[in-house]
Amino acid sequence: MKNRLKVLRAERNWTQADLAARLDVSRQAINAIETGKHDPLLPFALRIARQFGLPVEAIFGED
Repeated sequence: MKNRLKVLRAERNWTQADLAARLDVSRQAINAIETGKHDPLLPFALRIARQFGLPVEAIFGED
């Protein structure tokens, strides 16, 4: 699944560690999602979307 997580994070000048702390997960978890090694489950994808104030579809999409 493609995602815009890295771009959105960079627009806010957040490091992976910053976003991870906001979501209460590890930096490695954020890295795995950004690099496409892991697709988040829907509840976590919703938490990510809320953090950015965007709908899930604006962050995650089909390949």
